[in-house]
Amino acid sequence: MNLLQLFQQGDAVTQAVSLLLLAMSLASWVVILWKAWLLRRASGDVSRSTAAFWQAAGLDEARQKVAAFDRESLVMPLIAAATEAPRGTLAAAGDRAQQLTRVLRDALHRILDKLQFGQVLLATVGSIAPFVGLLGTVWGIYHALIGIAASGQISIDKVSGPVGEALIMTAAGLAVAIPAVLGYNVFGRLIARIEADLEGFARDLRELLAHGEPRRAAS
Repeated sequence: MNLLQLFQQGDAVTQAVSLLLLAMSLASWVVILWKAWLLRRASGDVSRSTAAFWQAAGLDEARQKVAAFDRESLVMPLIAAATEAPRGTLAAAGDRAQQLTRVLRDALHRILDKLQFGQVLLATVGSIAPFVGLLGTVWGIYHALIGIAASGQISIDKVSGPVGEALIMTAAGLAVAIPAVLGYNVFGRLIARIEADLEGFARDLRELLAHGEPRRAAS
């Protein structure tokens, strides 16, 4: 008996649980594949972009060099926020160092929101999928026992088949949850590493601009 037959033989609750597990699995795998591609690009782009920035002779040249490497727009927003000073608002209050701290913090938060996108879904799937599968198992066993009691024939063969089929839901819940949990943990470490690099760059950029851009050395 294949999974399709099990699904067709199930009642509304069993089918709903199966469809929910399938939806969570598809959603988590889409996020896993997308974030693996994104973070792989982002990790290399941030390193190359920051290195190119500090090798430039001035801000204009630095923008051009960073734009060539920053495919996911993770470093350019920090440079843009730091070099476009607000005017005529409370954001422009305070000295130059305070302004830079404020705008760089806000830009960094927006970048981190982009990197963190999908993490909540992976955490949610990883935490609730086993319980959804367990719900399907409990309901399947209950439904099987009701059917056996109604038939009036109780034997190992009558019990083991329906109960074994119901336990498949627990295995399905674990199969959905395990990739989501692994993806969440692996991506969390990669995001933390990229976040540390961006925070370090933002801090160095603030120190550079707070004391004025150094003039290009005469050749």
